[in-house]
Amino acid sequence: MNEAAPRNLPLHIENCSIERALGVVGEKWTFLVLREAFGGVRRFADMQAATGAPRQVLSARLTRLVEEGLLRKVPYREPGQRQRDEYRLTRMGLDLYPALVALMQWGDRYLSDREGPPALITHRDCGALVEQHFRCAEGHEVPGPREVTPVPGPGVRFGPTASPSPGPASPAPGFPSIASPASAGSA
Repeated sequence: MNEAAPRNLPLHIENCSIERALGVVGEKWTFLVLREAFGGVRRFADMQAATGAPRQVLSARLTRLVEEGLLRKVPYREPGQRQRDEYRLTRMGLDLYPALVALMQWGDRYLSDREGPPALITHRDCGALVEQHFRCAEGHEVPGPREVTPVPGPGVRFGPTASPSPGPASPAPGFPSIASPASAGSA
């Protein structure tokens, strides 16, 4: 899709995917639970020890992640103990891995201690550091947000707005335009 974004679109998307995703995962304890799940931690006590989450908070987050379809419960029983549940990532949960790694690498770049990041992601087969890259459907590398143009998708639904704003072509509503380096100064 290579069309220019329509002019004068309302600025509120009623069914924004970013807003919906944040409604599911947009909270610290949720990301820490997912971090542990990606690291192979499956049991409540182990997750609580690794995250430091209060028991009720962890229980609520695990319940929500199961309800939303990111984790599934799998029963297990230790000898002489009652049956309990492990929490395993579903396909939907596994698909969040690139987002979690991107968030980690952003934190490594801007927020880590002087000594550097606390963990590195490497390719199991060769040991090289893993890097994330954006590519368009034609295979071109897309180096950053200044090289993309959000356009309304087939499922866009606009919410109520006061009035469309006049002016130059707008990006897809809900996505701020990232000005080109020439017009943005130091943006």
